[in-house]
Amino acid sequence: MKEKSTGDLEKYISKRKRKDKIFAVDFEVGYENFKIGVLLKQAREDAGISQEELANRLNIHKSAISRIENHSEDMRLSTLKEYLEAVGKKLSLRIL
Repeated sequence: MKEKSTGDLEKYISKRKRKDKIFAVDFEVGYENFKIGVLLKQAREDAGISQEELANRLNIHKSAISRIENHSEDMRLSTLKEYLEAVGKKLSLRIL
């Protein structure tokens, strides 16, 4: 049943993107921002670091870590680099 609902959602999104170009662009931007936050949280958890511990390492409030992971849009590259270094990762960019 869960598989069917995922397929239905994907069909709806695909149909809506074809009908509404603004939705299509906004959806893609939002989805990319969401993925960045998920990847950051996953890197932190893989390193075995809590939000509080990471906040201490970066000398910021725990709520700032939550904002970074849940609202990663428009994040400064320097913030992204510092976050990743604090969890033992490096930032690598590709321009396609």
